[in-house]
Amino acid sequence: MSKQILYSEDARHKLLRGVDTLANAVKITLGPKGRNVVLDRGFGAPTITKDGVTVAKEIEVEDKFENAGVELVKEVASKTNDDVGDGTTTATVLAQAIAREGVKNVTAGANPVAVKRGIDKCVDAIVKELKEKISKPVTDNEIADVASISANDKEIGMKIAEAMKTVGKDGVITVEESPSFGMEIETVQGMRFDKGYVSAYMVTNTERMEAEYSDPQILITDKKISSIHDILPLLEKIAQGGKKEIVIIADDVEGEALATFVVNKLRGTFNVLAVKAPGFGDRRKEMLQDIAILTGGTVITEEMGRKLDSADLADLGSAHKIIVTKEFTTIVKGKGDEQMIKDRVAQIKNAIEKTDSDFDKEKLQERLAKLAGGVAIIRVGAATETE
Repeated sequence: MSKQILYSEDARHKLLRGVDTLANAVKITLGPKGRNVVLDRGFGAPTITKDGVTVAKEIEVEDKFENAGVELVKEVASKTNDDVGDGTTTATVLAQAIAREGVKNVTAGANPVAVKRGIDKCVDAIVKELKEKISKPVTDNEIADVASISANDKEIGMKIAEAMKTVGKDGVITVEESPSFGMEIETVQGMRFDKGYVSAYMVTNTERMEAEYSDPQILITDKKISSIHDILPLLEKIAQGGKKEIVIIADDVEGEALATFVVNKLRGTFNVLAVKAPGFGDRRKEMLQDIAILTGGTVITEEMGRKLDSADLADLGSAHKIIVTKEFTTIVKGKGDEQMIKDRVAQIKNAIEKTDSDFDKEKLQERLAKLAGGVAIIRVGAATETE
């Protein structure tokens, strides 16, 4: 297919029309009195939103030259969303104003390069001024105000501010659909991962079907434990020290080892709580290392030349409490070295900045929250999907 080419005023006019088409649809969502936009996606119920980038992504026009202008501003909204997660409508409005005034000056005879340099100088001056104004700590009320503007609802804004206060600046907040009406918040302090006990016989509370240990010793390994002889030397050392319980986080526990652990638990001679290790592949290795640093333990892995029968008491981690259900494990207040935890947090933050993958970034942020903050889950339910 042959290419169509436009130059000078004709090209600028078409691009600007595309910019205006997108920006005019997006900017009505701006601010506390912004309006909602209804999006018909051609399937299912229409989507009602006040999110600028969501509106921007849905816009496409037939004219290819105008659509190029649409795509330019769409990129502005998407980039802003990726970098900071908010302010997409403001960025779109600014982009429209810069495009309009820039075209006006170029049409009047200004040099485009000089216009661009002028814009850069203005950006530097404005950013410097803004940084001076926002140097003060952000209060809970200000967070609630921002959230209320985004949601168009004061109550929702207060709930979001409450969740942010609970998990801290490095925490993670996720939103899930609730089967009931209204909105509720569940917060998890400490590290929680989605793996539970390997056997229901290991629970300490049969009513709630969970196992809970205070000040537990924790063995961390990426190996599968099948033979009791692999772990027996360590269990004997623990028993000699006067303790009769241990938590094992491993790839899996099965066969003779699992049967022995269950029998000892039922007899009350020695309690072993076995938990499956979280994640897969390289991500599992990193998560086990996170757990080791949080609890002050060492990962027993053959990659480091270590076998299970070489594990010593010094390799065990510890925490204020560990709570394990069929599906989840929560480590509360790990007793690892604070400086090592801070170094690990800094390492993960650096990895977040360097990665280009949204999926990897999400997983890294989850790990960061588990080490440095917490996790809050906001559950929302309504009468209809659209609502």
